[in-house]
Parts: sequence; structure tokens; C-alpha cells
Amino acid sequence: MRTLLLVGCGVLVVSAAAAAQQPLSSDAQIAAAVQAAPEDRRADATVLGYDAKGALTTLRQGSNDLICLADNPANEGFSVACYHKDLDAFMARGRELTQQGITDDKVRDQTRWKEIEAGTLKMPREPRMLYVLSGKTYDPATAAVGNAYERWVLYVPFATAASLGMGTKATDNEPWLMDQGTAGAHIMISPPRPKP
Repeated sequence: MRTLLLVGCGVLVVSAAAAAQQPLSSDAQIAAAVQAAPEDRRADATVLGYDAKGALTTLRQGSNDLICLADNPANEGFSVACYHKDLDAFMARGRELTQQGITDDKVRDQTRWKEIEAGTLKMPREPRMLYVLSGKTYDPATAAVGNAYERWVLYVPFATAASLGMGTKATDNEPWLMDQGTAGAHIMISPPRPKP
């Protein structure tokens, strides 16, 4: 999945230009990141965010099974995500490949799938959740996400349409299976996007 970032206008909303230079405070990043998680899981989630140099770091060590990723100040827009800790190696490898200059989603995914099949990258065989919250703006003073959009992903490695009995075409009205038969197979639950 992709992580976007902070933009906005107004007195308390961080602009894209400012965000690209300076991340929010640790507390503000934590408050933003956990919004992607179910409400009853937020307080105990581990949160990864960005330091003053833009390096990813652990902002808060949690005690439950969720890891939340703060908005990346180097990207346009706003996007935070939370995922089951068993997906951390898979997600971290995706970030690593991006840092290496591999920005094509297909190439990044196929690289990770090959590594999972070779046994060099850990991926759980049981279903695991990813929660994503994105928007056009984020106001750290109120924790409001402008034009907020939530979607959910259930990773089901190697599942197929036949094994789950579900469709494989993107739809705004029902869950669908993406990347069937691969190590990264996942069920997409994407409601209709809000109108701007």
C-alpha cells in the first residue's frame, strides 16, 4: 500500500511545502497516525514516524499487535496507515525498495513476492489487516482530515477467487480480491470516495 502525506491551507493546517521540510511534532504525528486504527486499538499501538531529518523512527512503542505509520512529510497529500505487526517485515521491505529508487508498485510487489516464496522475506500465512486513512489536508490543531477517505485491506497470502468465492474486479460497492494467487493477495474494501 502507498503512504501519502500532509497538505493544506489556512492558519493551522500545514502546507505541502512546509511539510516537505519539517515533519509534525512526535505527539502530532502519533495523534494523526492512530486515526487509521480502530478506536479501541489506538492507545496501545506502536507508532512509526519521521524525525527532523526525515528519517523513519519509532515515535511510540506500543503493547498491542498494531503498528501505525505517520504521514510522510516528503509526499504530497495526507495518508496514514496501521497494520498488524506480522506484516511489518513486508511493509518495511516495501519502504526499503522505495528508498532504493524502485517506485513502480508492480516491480516492488513482485520483488517482495519472490522473496517471500524464496523464504528470505517473512509473510504470515494467516489473514492480517491493514487500515488506511487518507485525505487532502490535515489540521494538527484539531486532528481533522480534509476530504477523509478510509479503506481497509485484508492480506490473505496465496488466496484465489475460487478459494474465497469472491470477485477480482475493483468496485466501490463490494470487497474484491487483488493480486490473487500471490504472496501479496489481499481483499480490498474500498467504499466510494467522497466528493471534493
